[in-house]
Amino acid sequence: MPFSPRIQARGIQLLLGRMMARVHQDLRFTDIPKRTEVLRVATGAGPVNCTVYRPPAISGALAPVYVNFHGGGFVVGRPEQDDHICRYIAATAGCVVVNVDYAVAPQRQFPVPVTQAYDVTAWVSANGPACNWDGSRIAVGGHSAGANLTAAVCRMARDRGTFTPLLQIIDSAPLDQLADPSTKQSLIAKPLLTPQLMRVFTAAYVPDPADRDHPLVSPGLADDLAGLPPALVITAENDRLRDEGDAYAKALEAAGVPVTHRVFEGVDHYFTHTGPVPEGKEAIDLMATTLRNALSA
Repeated sequence: MPFSPRIQARGIQLLLGRMMARVHQDLRFTDIPKRTEVLRVATGAGPVNCTVYRPPAISGALAPVYVNFHGGGFVVGRPEQDDHICRYIAATAGCVVVNVDYAVAPQRQFPVPVTQAYDVTAWVSANGPACNWDGSRIAVGGHSAGANLTAAVCRMARDRGTFTPLLQIIDSAPLDQLADPSTKQSLIAKPLLTPQLMRVFTAAYVPDPADRDHPLVSPGLADDLAGLPPALVITAENDRLRDEGDAYAKALEAAGVPVTHRVFEGVDHYFTHTGPVPEGKEAIDLMATTLRNALSA
């Protein structure tokens, strides 16, 4: 008798979580000092811990702020896997980075992570002076599952009119949770994401199939994209998620959203964490540079 997706997801957390969160040693940017503190933010789905990365000391106006959501298939809850990206962005883009430790499945399912992601971002926007950052100059981004949450946060912010991100970073995102993963092809024989692993992730996060075409679950299936924030969309040539990321970039552009879209050749899913190192560093620098330009405009 096969194990349920819930049990399989728990097994991934316990047995593979640490391995899945590893970052290539040459991508850790350990030469960049980090100034961090931890904040606990109340949300409509429970309190959330956030690690705050401060940029090097700057004089004058408060620094802008970037809210980051880590990946892990909505199942692996290890925000420290993005430490290298957060420290590089803080130092290079000159902004405060808030790295969000949102809840993961199967313990907390949709819509809990979306609620937490949105509420934290709204709180960051509204509490700038008290926290020594400029909440009026805010951007949001994420990687893999975190990029999916980024798209959801931007939709909710647009629809509720609460805050206006100056940029959204969508890196290697699952944007269509309705399609069977076996239909998502890769150019290489053994890509990082397997159909079975993707099915476990989706079933653990969104157990009701009727919810899988919801625009906050599958932003790539939505047809009302006008008015969303400018976007940097990063896809990897060999990633099973590449096609839906490419399609989302085109759909945003068709809806009048300013889009920078970059396909990195010869790399697979999560290359910003696992390498190859040159391409990983180039992508992270593209994030930081695009952020710096957007937040200083």
